[in-house]
Amino acid sequence: MLSRLIVALIASVVTLSSATVLAQAYPTKPIRLIVPFSPGGTNDILARMLATHLGETLGQTMIVDNRPGFQGVIGTDLVAKAAPDGYTLLMASSAYTMNPVLIKLPYDTLKALEFVAKIGASYLILSVGPLLPVNSVNELLDAAKRRPGEIVLSSSGGFMHFATALFVSLSKQKFNIVLYKGGFPAMMDVIGGQTHAHFAVSVPALPHLRSGRLKGLAVGNLKRVDMLPDLPTLDESGIKGYDAANWYAIAAPAGTPRPIVTKLHNEIARYFNSPEMRKTMTDMGAVIDIKTPDQMRQIIPGEIKKWTQVAIEAGMPRVK
Repeated sequence: MLSRLIVALIASVVTLSSATVLAQAYPTKPIRLIVPFSPGGTNDILARMLATHLGETLGQTMIVDNRPGFQGVIGTDLVAKAAPDGYTLLMASSAYTMNPVLIKLPYDTLKALEFVAKIGASYLILSVGPLLPVNSVNELLDAAKRRPGEIVLSSSGGFMHFATALFVSLSKQKFNIVLYKGGFPAMMDVIGGQTHAHFAVSVPALPHLRSGRLKGLAVGNLKRVDMLPDLPTLDESGIKGYDAANWYAIAAPAGTPRPIVTKLHNEIARYFNSPEMRKTMTDMGAVIDIKTPDQMRQIIPGEIKKWTQVAIEAGMPRVK
């Protein structure tokens, strides 16, 4: 019995030592960061900023690989099935906890990934383009009431699908929701006049709001945001209880060695907590909210529960 205990103790020490050596050597080749959405959106912007930084600090090329499709599931599945060695990472977002509510997934949402770090979140801005001359949420709702089913809302699946469906449900008006492969093309069609309105994600939308190409009507938070203090919340505007924000995180395949996860987490946290990045994120319209792998293990189940309830209340079709 004692000999078995000694053997087990030696084995654990050897394993720990090997893992530490592995983490110290890591990385020894390029790292691929998969973005499961189209280029130009918030996930893509943050991924490219982080890739540049990690490429410099870790001493290896970091390749951003956009794999859009099926509301982020295609890119996510690639990471879930990749070797758990730290060389394939995912730029995840709130869509990860929404997809299991609506889609039969090729992976287990609670087991497929090891979340390295939550980075932060962006807020939503209900915005209209030049095709619809309205200046408030009430005017948008009046237009929808006069023209039921004719006012087109651009959406992009995943998080935006939930956010848009929640708005339609709470507004009690009939809109025509058109789904795009990503938030950027959805926004550009509103700007171009092909569709009427959409929920703009703050990070890519702020330059267009400042230039006047988009007109903001309200923010999707329960509290007004510092960057746009004159915009009311949807709750203030009569869409009572509306609250939706999109978070962003880096994840790796489940089973990735903990020392590698810790090394990545520490470097990501150091980067986003720097004064320069805090200012950059604020100017972009995003907030920093670093969370550890252990914290993310607690957050993910709660998020799934939250969005399941939203789907029920919004009358969205759910996985059988």
